[in-house]
Amino acid sequence: MHVSRLKRRLGRFAVAALVAAAALPGSASVAAAGVVMHPTVSDFVQINTSTTPPSQAQCASAVLANGTPNHRRCFSPQAIQSAYHLGPLYAQGLNGKGMTIAIVDAFGSDTIAHDLHVFDNAFGIAPMCGEEGVEGVTCTPDMPTFSQLHLQGAPPTNSIPGNGTTGLEDHAAWALEVSLDVETAHAMAPGANIILVTTPTAETLGAQGFPDMMNAEQFVVDHHLANVISQSFASAEEAFGSTQSLLNLRHAFIAAKQNGITVLGSSGDGGTANGTKQSIVGPGGLGAGPNQLIPFPSVEWPASDPLVTGVGGTYLCTNPDAATNDTRTFFSGPPSNCNNTPPVTEKGWVGSGGGFSHVFTRPSYQDALPAGSTPIATMRGVPDIGLQASSRTGALVYITLPPAGSGGLRCPPIPPSTTPAPCSSGWYDIGGTSLSCPQWAAMVAIADQLNGGGLGLINPALYKIANGPNYANDFFDVTTGNNQNQAAPTVPGYPASTGWDPVTGLGTPNAANLIPDLVAASH
Repeated sequence: MHVSRLKRRLGRFAVAALVAAAALPGSASVAAAGVVMHPTVSDFVQINTSTTPPSQAQCASAVLANGTPNHRRCFSPQAIQSAYHLGPLYAQGLNGKGMTIAIVDAFGSDTIAHDLHVFDNAFGIAPMCGEEGVEGVTCTPDMPTFSQLHLQGAPPTNSIPGNGTTGLEDHAAWALEVSLDVETAHAMAPGANIILVTTPTAETLGAQGFPDMMNAEQFVVDHHLANVISQSFASAEEAFGSTQSLLNLRHAFIAAKQNGITVLGSSGDGGTANGTKQSIVGPGGLGAGPNQLIPFPSVEWPASDPLVTGVGGTYLCTNPDAATNDTRTFFSGPPSNCNNTPPVTEKGWVGSGGGFSHVFTRPSYQDALPAGSTPIATMRGVPDIGLQASSRTGALVYITLPPAGSGGLRCPPIPPSTTPAPCSSGWYDIGGTSLSCPQWAAMVAIADQLNGGGLGLINPALYKIANGPNYANDFFDVTTGNNQNQAAPTVPGYPASTGWDPVTGLGTPNAANLIPDLVAASH
């Protein structure tokens, strides 16, 4: 186990406990031969190779790695703040100050401290002590801190070597996830501390990935390192070998609830269509075959867990260049997903994971729903809430990747070539419920600041608000769109509806109104 930039406040005891934990067997075990955990990034496009953010014209002319035009709008942090009405909170000094967000990812990124610094400089976001170029030079007692906690080591940001490997998640794909999570969480709650918690495994067919992640979260809870935990990873419930093998992983969530820590999880990027992964064990490592589609609507865990706040996704159709205090307005421009429903400012994203759990029964906080909601019968409904997710209305993220294509990621061809080129350092437009979750975690940190400490499980309070007189003021109710996965037409999706629905949950936050009401409803 290795500790890097661990918060000074941990002290010798916590560091010693972390090292001691390396010798302990994991408290979670998974019997699944087919579970596949993945970062919930739906897709990404490199827009430029500069440290200067791209223009909307550059975003609108973006193409995918196969050369297909993929016109999009790219949101600045200030435009996202405008869309969800955070300006009045900032004006009151509510920015997450004194609170800590734990972001849990596989592998990490060996350039994140530098990338965060580039991002903050580009958009005028207040820097963090712990950014490259800041620590030891301009840190002040009032600055938020960025720190990293690497459990069992920190693999470099490069691709898995070539022949004879398992084909598991590339480190560079998770590095994109890290940049997305850290940069967008900081932009939304610029006063909050962030601790990036990483493990050296992603999905290894259920044998290591999830148990390592959950043990890492257990450490965060046990040592009171954060007020809120953001999880931008998921796997279908059906991908686990048994219900019990999934339930064995819940220990960190149970402890978080007991310790007043909020846990959020991305609901997934496949709509209602998810898959399992076959075992790699067999002659030549070929295993039993390729990923298998689950032939019926399914949901992903951890978002399906009643102790987790599941975060779904939307197309955000507002002005991508708005200033923080600008009014939320419909913006006419790419993509077509927005232009075909004017003046709707937000609609359900086709990739938003959602539906009904096959493991967890309906929790009591979902017994009552706003009028017009999609009914929840006997099983847990997913997600609880939504936020911007489609990459076609995505967020700009900066990342440094290894040279000469050794990161393993492929980006659009460089004309006149028609062959996908290796991705390189620069600005990316990224989407997925991985974008939704850390930004929601940041807003929870702001609520924690107002509360004077962690709120814990916020789901009961969210549904209490939704069933009260302030619902229309506190949420933007998303009533158009659906999560029918177009790549799996045989698996039915769900439409967005008034009130709660299996695409965007209760809707997206009108933060200036919702945050104080969330604190009040939690007491």
